[in-house]
Amino acid sequence: MSGARRAVGDEGRPGRRDFLARAGLGATAVLLSGCGVGSGAPRGALRAAFGQPVTDLDPYNAATAVDEASLIVKRLVFDTLVRREGKTLVPGLAAKWRRDGDTRWVFTLRRGAVFHDGSAVTARDVVACLEHTRTVVSAQTPLWATVTGAEAPDDRTVVFTTDGPLGSLPVNLTLLFIVPARRVADPAQKRSPIGSGPFRVTGFTPSTSVELARFDDYWGGRAESPAVSMPYIAETSTAITALRNGDIDLLWPVPPDQLPEVTGVPGIAVESVPSWTYYFNWFNCSRKPFTDPDVRRALCHAVNVPQIVESLFGPGGRQMRAPLPATVAGHAAQEPWAYDPAAARRLLARAGLGRGFTTSMMWFDATGPLARELAQAMISAWAGIGVTVRPQSIEKAMWLERLNSLDWDMNLQTNTVTTGDAAFTIGRLYDSKANRLGYRNPDLDAVLARAAATPEGPERDALYGDACATIWSDAVGLFPVTLVTGYGRARELTGFTPAANNQPDLAVVGRR
Repeated sequence: MSGARRAVGDEGRPGRRDFLARAGLGATAVLLSGCGVGSGAPRGALRAAFGQPVTDLDPYNAATAVDEASLIVKRLVFDTLVRREGKTLVPGLAAKWRRDGDTRWVFTLRRGAVFHDGSAVTARDVVACLEHTRTVVSAQTPLWATVTGAEAPDDRTVVFTTDGPLGSLPVNLTLLFIVPARRVADPAQKRSPIGSGPFRVTGFTPSTSVELARFDDYWGGRAESPAVSMPYIAETSTAITALRNGDIDLLWPVPPDQLPEVTGVPGIAVESVPSWTYYFNWFNCSRKPFTDPDVRRALCHAVNVPQIVESLFGPGGRQMRAPLPATVAGHAAQEPWAYDPAAARRLLARAGLGRGFTTSMMWFDATGPLARELAQAMISAWAGIGVTVRPQSIEKAMWLERLNSLDWDMNLQTNTVTTGDAAFTIGRLYDSKANRLGYRNPDLDAVLARAAATPEGPERDALYGDACATIWSDAVGLFPVTLVTGYGRARELTGFTPAANNQPDLAVVGRR
């Protein structure tokens, strides 16, 4: 990442500081004064701060089923049959697997895997976890819709059955966290869960901190650090000060406008990676006036996306041309919405809203870097065509509740393609049965069903490409920017690799 950007960009375009100043969004310095961030961590612990709070640790909680912050911790505490390393699927609790015809998958568990309470991981535990997760209606539900069941013919064999070909089952299983069968519905899992991962939970205060200790009997070998401490630091400036002072060892994502504050600092290394994380603003397609595609298209035309991306994010973001990042298989670039306020007004007039209307947008600030600034930039643009947007910046737990109950007009958030597969985003979010944003399209449903049944390859990518085109042209949301994730870390750390899904493997991170 480059250093500080100029106040005025090329061709007279406003730079980030000027852009924020015009919007009335100048940064406020927050000083760290004796807060003791990370001071309570055990000796030798890896002190890692992510930009969102962890609200729950239950692997089957509907509200946090795909929550990014929770997933970071869950991957340390629990394990899955299949894991992802970069773009490759590798064995986890399953030593091997094979497809047996169109509707059966056979997984063989590895020997010697045990839970944190010392009990052995068996095929019966896997079956119980699948059965339970299928009963919980959550953002993961569409991933398991075509799985009809699982059985355990012996302790080390699990057979999954589907109602048709399901090429994405192995990648979906990177999200099925395995716990003891007797604990699948135990309320204690929210605060002090039992898993079989490289760390066990020793302390958890929701939205404040997570404390983990190394599990020495982990089947994959002992983690490099004896403990992991994950404080949530709400103010990024405070977190950056903590990193500079050595109170934490790892911080991500570092907002693009604040990367210069950690670049070139002695003892700190800065790394970045084009991520699978992107911003979108959904329109509630079941709530007027967003039931009318012309209204949605009008709001897309009203926003100068290239200018906002350049001015706010600079090299820390890339303008989107599809409803998922360009690095995800199944991406198909679309024609960007032209910045055309006159066309926007004509579309509103055609929808009977020539005088504009009033609506609202909700988000939580910690959803990603510059969330509030991005929200304000779009709100200002919509004001220019007569659309008044009431900003609703709310705390994360309330945001999750309202999101899942469709209690909103517009919703701004980041999403991460956690599995690196289009099925996780396109297939999971836009199927009519999922009803994530009140959008229903039977033709799209048919395309998504065909894609889910097709093995990985060009045909499957083309189907998801068709889905991208439909979602984009129907303007179910505005997709402005894919983020480049910046990581700031202590140079003495070893084994760290930036992750495109914002979920780095902290078990392999140690120190010199």
